[in-house]
Amino acid sequence: MAEEHPNGEVTAAFLVIGDEILSGRTKDKNIGFLAEYLTAVGIDLREVRVVPDEQDKIVSAVNALRNEYTYVFTSGGIGPTHDDITADSIAAAFGVSIGVDPRARAILEDHYPEGQLTDARLRMAHIPAGADLIENKVSKAPGFRIGNVHVMAGVPSIMQAMVDAIVPTLKTGRKILSRTVDADLPESRLAQRLGEIQADYPDTMIGSYPRAKDGRFTTQIVIRSRDETPLANATAAVEAAVVEASNQTA
Repeated sequence: MAEEHPNGEVTAAFLVIGDEILSGRTKDKNIGFLAEYLTAVGIDLREVRVVPDEQDKIVSAVNALRNEYTYVFTSGGIGPTHDDITADSIAAAFGVSIGVDPRARAILEDHYPEGQLTDARLRMAHIPAGADLIENKVSKAPGFRIGNVHVMAGVPSIMQAMVDAIVPTLKTGRKILSRTVDADLPESRLAQRLGEIQADYPDTMIGSYPRAKDGRFTTQIVIRSRDETPLANATAAVEAAVVEASNQTA
């Protein structure tokens, strides 16, 4: 089981790497998956960045994020082609050497038929010195972890398998609890009172999400907290505010 952080809060950032994401050729499918997965285990995803396949941009982003958050996760750029430069960039960010890792090479040799582990494929065994491997149950070429940075493939099925392998090793915080209140009212009728309730309950996070269907405006209010008592109290206050606003428009 993962360890719970003493202060109840564990934070993370996600660095998406790849020109193909920025150009629109590839539609990212990993951000939503990782955000939902981390929330479920009690890790707060606080920031997402997307950078091109440029070493200086990757190094700068990795060093900024790893110094600010408990964990950093990256996706993309650890394949066999010339533009897969993530592993080299991570090594540069940490100031360590990089070369063919015997553990990674053994995994690839076992996976490919004899004679098919080409120089290009062997690039996937280039791992920064001191890094641990991340298991890849889909296509075998491993990701790696160095410090608090976890480096994964960009292909969603592979990335998701790597996340499954990583999460049991992570510290986790207290999970976010949530309640939902549906209001048959436009957001404007509730905005001021919701702001007041948020101020009254600083240990909660209150979000309002307007909806429109067939010309009718409604609002969904989501209240979140790590503690049940302020969550329950804030939810009751929101419910009372909805009833009050509904009576005023009746």
